[in-house]
Amino acid sequence: MYLDNDDERVLAGEFGETRQKMMEILVALGDVYGAEKLVPITSAQVSGASYKTIGRWGLSWLQSLNARAAVPAVLNPIGMPREGWQEFGIDEEFARRQAEVVEAYRKLGIRVECTCTPYYLRITEYGEHLAWSESSAVAYANSVLGARTNREGGPSALAAAIIGKTPYYGLHIVENRRPQVVVEVESGTGPHAAHWGAIGHVAGKKVGNRIPLFQGIRPNRDQLKALGAAMAATGAVALFHVEKITPEARVFTFDTGDLERVTVTADEIEALFTETEVEAVAVGCPHCSADELRELAELLRGKTTTKPFYIFAAKGVAKHNPDLVSVIERSGARVITDTCMVVSPRMDEFASIMVDSGKALAYVPGMCGALARIGTRKECVEVATS
Repeated sequence: MYLDNDDERVLAGEFGETRQKMMEILVALGDVYGAEKLVPITSAQVSGASYKTIGRWGLSWLQSLNARAAVPAVLNPIGMPREGWQEFGIDEEFARRQAEVVEAYRKLGIRVECTCTPYYLRITEYGEHLAWSESSAVAYANSVLGARTNREGGPSALAAAIIGKTPYYGLHIVENRRPQVVVEVESGTGPHAAHWGAIGHVAGKKVGNRIPLFQGIRPNRDQLKALGAAMAATGAVALFHVEKITPEARVFTFDTGDLERVTVTADEIEALFTETEVEAVAVGCPHCSADELRELAELLRGKTTTKPFYIFAAKGVAKHNPDLVSVIERSGARVITDTCMVVSPRMDEFASIMVDSGKALAYVPGMCGALARIGTRKECVEVATS
């Protein structure tokens, strides 16, 4: 892999041991995937932020590093809200360790805005090269924004943030972004037929790690978010196209004549929805947008929750929508920032959780040890307030 003079000096240790280690990570990754060079990035998003997932050895490694990020970079959700963690039911020892993780990242120059939706925090342009690690954010950046990023691991995303570059392979290359399978969605009736998380949950299992092109659907941005997040969870989809909707499907003409065609049937979607009793309700996986908070506020207006109801959002989004948060929380529901339902130990205490997300439906059983039930946002509110 070609390295310029500055890259070579970093690799030789002239700019410190930490930068040398980070460059070694990027060079090794580039060698594995046959990258011809490094490419500058405009931002990074770093996973491995929850103490629940990285533990003491991950924390120890972070604390051993000494450098600063070269590009704007944010964290994935951590294991608790930074404010009000006591009320959220977080153990003091966990909170202390989580705070140490956050401080370690802060010292590395990573912005402590802990979210799986970094695209709500800064404008990301078509064609920008990124190093993002959260699967749903990667799918959104590639597919909805037309930016370019592979799905990075936590260490490689951190390395790219500190160096300001990433290996040029995979989805950074235009030729590698062509669709590999066509997906048709069978129309049905009722609220479940248009549940984009459920559609993505089924589609991800069928397409695996291929790049799908959807035909005959017209989702909006929040629906595209739900679709991509679920496919990234049940498959390994980092990029998808929707005919006449997503940017590259408008810019390029794709020849799909020789591609396999798969169908997501109405029966497959409907089969995901059950009437199982649940102990808690959680939405915001990925984190809610302002429009989604507005919808929840309207659904909850004048109602009172009878079950724990957690709504997860980026702190920046919640801060800029205080009126919506106020309406939501008057019902007894809680808007929780910085964390999410799958990386917080709080959610491990429930045996069954209702979610509005195909991604959460896939992850809650394994990450929280809980039975997961999916529903529309309206159904989630009905269950939480019944």
